[in-house]
Amino acid sequence: MAPSLGHDGTPVPTSPAPGGPIDALVTGGTGFVGANVARELLATGATVRVLARPRADRRALQGLRVEIADGDLLNPGSVRRALDGVQTVYHVAADYRLWTPEPAALYRTNVDGTRVVLEAAGEAGVSRVVHTSSVAALGVRADGEPATEDTPVTLADMVGHYERSKFLAEQLALDFARRGLPVVVVNPTAPLGPWDVKPTPTGQMILDFMKGRMKGTVETGLNVVHVRDVARGHLLAAERGKPGERYILGHQNLRLTELFEMLAELTGRPAPRLRVPYAVAWLAAACCEGLASVTRRPPAVTLTAVRMARKRMYFSPARAVRDLGLPQTDVREALADAIAWFRAHGYAERRSNKN
Repeated sequence: MAPSLGHDGTPVPTSPAPGGPIDALVTGGTGFVGANVARELLATGATVRVLARPRADRRALQGLRVEIADGDLLNPGSVRRALDGVQTVYHVAADYRLWTPEPAALYRTNVDGTRVVLEAAGEAGVSRVVHTSSVAALGVRADGEPATEDTPVTLADMVGHYERSKFLAEQLALDFARRGLPVVVVNPTAPLGPWDVKPTPTGQMILDFMKGRMKGTVETGLNVVHVRDVARGHLLAAERGKPGERYILGHQNLRLTELFEMLAELTGRPAPRLRVPYAVAWLAAACCEGLASVTRRPPAVTLTAVRMARKRMYFSPARAVRDLGLPQTDVREALADAIAWFRAHGYAERRSNKN
């Protein structure tokens, strides 16, 4: 078997053959953040087990000697078996879709699945659980200033079923913490970097830019962070985080136009100049979703994404930097790593950065 490679391309320690002692269980290890968490764990010498559905796409675990536990979040028996002998649980798994013809599926995975994992973790007596939430579950400030973990928010502030399900899952995790389970919550912002196998919405935006499909943009803002820092933040939360506390894993707040300007510098593609009014974006999304309701295929633009764009998703990672030692890798490096990975894996052709 080929050696596992870290983010810098160097070999990393590998897990023992299945059946040996296990330091950590990662749910959602076949996804973008989860696969990077698994890589970061292996780089520290930890032994890793990944809970994955039997038919899950496992390309993100390519080259990693992790133990795979076939199972499902909604199958308590399979979760209990995956937890056997595990010390630390990284519950990263989530259904990250801004549109689905069956919204109930989001709640089953994100809320009910979280309950199953936390209950099983309590029964197994694990030493620490890191629950991966999202800044989508946090409040934002009306004045556009960066929000914190303590910015007021309610369920009524959530936009769409994804945000609602993540909010409810986070509240569930905090409730378990109040009842004594050693749960630490992390709230990643918009991660960028390698191993975005089934591109996340942010990764798809980068890919569309690379392919010259990005013709216009709405005026909005977001916080972006290297996925390596997010992965490292999970390990730091397990080591240094306070149970019942939340930590924003983010870095730089940018207007979307600023992000596109960076992408233009790195790819040689022109940044989109067209500014799409909110009303036009809303109408386009409504048409796309109307078509999707007939075809049952995901729309190119969702109403949830347009509504979320009305909020400037600016956040402060100060608590995580101060209390956990969260790294702060330059955003241009994160973008460059994402671009290089997409190119190396055939998602987009290489293009000169000269105009």
